[in-house]
Amino acid sequence: MDDRSMADETAGENWLAFGRTYSEQRFSPLEQVHAGNVAELGVDWYLDLPRSRGLVSTPLVVDGVMYFIESMNRVQAVDAASGKFLWQFDPKVAENHGADMRIGWEHNRGIGIWEDKVFLGTWDGRLIAVDRVTGKEVWSVRTFEKGAPLYITGAPKVFKGKVLIGNGGTEAGPNRGYVTAYDAETGAQAWRFWIVPGNPADGFENEAMRMAAETWTGEWWKFGGGGNAWHGFTYDAELDALYIGTGNGAPWNRKVRSPDGGDNLFLCSIVALDPDTGEYKWHYQTTPGETWDFNSNMDIVLADLEIDGRTVKALLHAPKNGFFYVIDRENGKLISAEPYAPMNWATHVDLETGRPVERPGARYEDGSELITPTPIGAHSWHAMSFNPRTGLAYIPVIHAVALYNDEGVDLQSWEPSFFEGDTMAVGWSWSYEKGLPTNTLQARDPVSNRTVWEIPMPGMSNPGTLTTAGNLVLQGRVNGELYAYDATSGDVLWTYATGLGISAPPVTYSVDGKQYIAVLVGWGGGAAGLGGKASVANGWA
Repeated sequence: MDDRSMADETAGENWLAFGRTYSEQRFSPLEQVHAGNVAELGVDWYLDLPRSRGLVSTPLVVDGVMYFIESMNRVQAVDAASGKFLWQFDPKVAENHGADMRIGWEHNRGIGIWEDKVFLGTWDGRLIAVDRVTGKEVWSVRTFEKGAPLYITGAPKVFKGKVLIGNGGTEAGPNRGYVTAYDAETGAQAWRFWIVPGNPADGFENEAMRMAAETWTGEWWKFGGGGNAWHGFTYDAELDALYIGTGNGAPWNRKVRSPDGGDNLFLCSIVALDPDTGEYKWHYQTTPGETWDFNSNMDIVLADLEIDGRTVKALLHAPKNGFFYVIDRENGKLISAEPYAPMNWATHVDLETGRPVERPGARYEDGSELITPTPIGAHSWHAMSFNPRTGLAYIPVIHAVALYNDEGVDLQSWEPSFFEGDTMAVGWSWSYEKGLPTNTLQARDPVSNRTVWEIPMPGMSNPGTLTTAGNLVLQGRVNGELYAYDATSGDVLWTYATGLGISAPPVTYSVDGKQYIAVLVGWGGGAAGLGGKASVANGWA
């Protein structure tokens, strides 16, 4: 698997990356299964896994072999046509995690493949290369110091012979976010890009950090600053650019982190980098001076759109803050931004400045405020997809309201304490004044930036989507049902009860001319663990 195969949108036999190809569209050109015959779909094979928790990842398929990461960061290879076991690699994270805080993060969203290797990231910060045929470890590197309040839950991004990985942990303690690229053959570090600036007294790694430091106030470096990039990496082979979706601030509350205001670059941004050197190209910040956990770690999807009579190389993004962004990926300029979910923290995005126009009081200036979306987001990590034939993006949308409250926080002398449960400098809780959280599957036209159709869903977790040339959208539900919809109209065409909640996105592939659809079935990630099975019943899977 190389740059050419990863960029090929026409070959549907394999599923080579988290979003199938470099574009991250999660669109398959396969159409043997289509809107006219999907009702005949039935089970061909299944594989029982040792644990039902943490099954959220995207399987990869290469030449008839399926690879996937499951609970406890174990990677399995099976025959994609029969489910026959081939090999398993166990990184033994339970023995190596090094910090009790990671015990809840049993899940991982995916793996990467390049030539003869499979790449995985682990809770405890290892990036590991495994031989694709034998399942034996080839090399392993540590991406952060053992015991650091960090973890990896995202899929590595592989491009141009490099493997990119970020990490999570903004809520776990003082952290300064970064992404690192490693040589796919040897594991040697190629480059590192810091997402927020460090202490100016120590100097800046590059001009981008010098520029970013001018948007911070106070002594932010004592809190790390945050910005951790735990998901949302896209390589643009056509423009030779790498796009990074960045995280929220550490702590959340800007009154503590940057007391005299400031945009706090590069929090909650899309940052374009040179894939060979990691040097900064451009950025667009979705939530300047963020204070709500409205990170931009969600999918970054590439598409060519016909807008006002010209073809635009666009970037599509639906971050937590509730706006759907269409951005010119050649220069980072905003084309449009419209709400895709109910929101009250901002009224609109000013297209002249590219900035959201905030509602007075949204920053909980008086100590507490009801805000929508919530820290879970209007859209979280559950994958959206884009179908170039229908011209629609399919977004798993969450509708909820939260109460933010920092009345008990000493803004002048606050210090983070993970073990006392205070790493954000603001408390938040669900608000049920307007009912329980709900969610929808939304089909959105990125050219007009308007909703075309929308379907209500049970619970408040909204699994990822797959769309195909057969005019289908496929998505699981937290009640365990797998659905197929007409991609144009949203009509339900087929359902199948799997018997256990679904959090993972489906994939499709073909072996010997036969098309398959596959999905991992099992309940969710770290947040689900906070409430046990009750969290699953309420849909955070």
